[in-house]
Amino acid sequence: MVKASNTFPRAGFFRRLAAMIYDLLVAVAVGMCAGLIFMVVLLITFQTGVIDNQGFTHFMDFFQHSLLFNLLAQIWVGLWVLAFFLWFWKNGGQTIGMRAWRLRLFSLNSNQMGYGRALLRIIFSFGGLGTLLVLIDYKHKQSLQDRIADTEMLVLSKDANHHKAWENL
Repeated sequence: MVKASNTFPRAGFFRRLAAMIYDLLVAVAVGMCAGLIFMVVLLITFQTGVIDNQGFTHFMDFFQHSLLFNLLAQIWVGLWVLAFFLWFWKNGGQTIGMRAWRLRLFSLNSNQMGYGRALLRIIFSFGGLGTLLVLIDYKHKQSLQDRIADTEMLVLSKDANHHKAWENL
């Protein structure tokens, strides 16, 4: 097995930014689908009387005045968006945006990218602001989340960007 960092260069800021914008669009779509599912289930339980309507006749009035269900909806959507990134980083090292821009996440100290390491990356990315470190550290091209999670983001060749080629990386 060839060490990937010896074969491929680390990703620069603008390539990472492009992949982040692409992934933001996908994450919004995932969040919208998760929100739709939550709202449909809540609407059905409201209409059938499973949950107390608290004196409201219309579902949206009930939902807008319910701090609990608003909070639960936000947590539900946030968990789905979080799961999107965790799953893709753990299973293949690429999100959809990273795949489009030929980026792949590699662990510096082991072959496996676990959920714990992926969660560290999300927490310390600070919503993408951790990537700004790549502009300052242009020699090593490592973001804050890369440094803390002990990972690196590499630019793959067109041939290496296919799943079949990953066995050799």
